[in-house]
Amino acid sequence: MKRRRIVCFGDSNTWGYDPATEERFEEETRWTGLLEQMLGPGWRIVEEGQNGRTIATDSPSDGEKNGLQYIIPCIESHKPFDLLIIMLGTNDFKRKFGYTARDVGKEMERMLEKADSYFRYRMAVPPKILLIAPACIGEGIQGMRFEESYGLEAIRQSARLAPYYRQLADVFGCAFLDASQYVKTSDTDGVHLDAENHRKLAGVIAEQVKLLFT
Repeated sequence: MKRRRIVCFGDSNTWGYDPATEERFEEETRWTGLLEQMLGPGWRIVEEGQNGRTIATDSPSDGEKNGLQYIIPCIESHKPFDLLIIMLGTNDFKRKFGYTARDVGKEMERMLEKADSYFRYRMAVPPKILLIAPACIGEGIQGMRFEESYGLEAIRQSARLAPYYRQLADVFGCAFLDASQYVKTSDTDGVHLDAENHRKLAGVIAEQVKLLFT
C-alpha cells in the first residue's frame, strides 16, 4: 500500500522540546508522532523541526537557523510528498530582531512564494500546504528562562500574527490553522507546548488533514 507523506517544517515545537526537562519528548508524545498514529497506516510523517529556526532571519550567535535558506533543500530531500505543514514564527519575535507581527507575516510571505514557485515549476504533482500560526507566546515567559530572549512585546506581537497568516493562506491557496484557538504554551516557559497540548494539536491537525484529502 502506498502511503501519503507529510513533511512537517517547523521549530522546537515541531522538534518536540519538553519545557519541563529541556530535552526532547519521545516520538509517541510529539505532535508529529501522534499525528501519524491518528492518521493511521496509510500515512508517513517526516519530521523537520529545528530548535531556534526562524522563517527568514539569520541569527549568527545561534548557528544556521534560517528556514528560508533550507526550505528548498528540505523539499528536494523529501519529495515527492503530499502535504507540507509549515509552523514557524515564534523565534522571529525574539527581542534581538525587533519584529512586529506584520514583519513576521512578510517573512512568511517570502517562504510561501519560494515553496509555491518550486512546487509549480519543478514538481509534477504539487503538494498541498497547511500553514499554521503557532501558539501565542504566553505570560508564563515572565520571570522564566526565555524572558530575556523575548520580552513582553513578543507576547503582544505574537497574539497579532494569525490574521496575517490567514491572509497569506487565502492568497496562496493554502489550508490554514490558528494553533492558539486550540492549544497554549506551557506555563513553565511560555514558549513550548507540554505533552497535553502536543496531543491536542495533533488531533486538530489530523482532522484538518482528513478534510484536505477527502
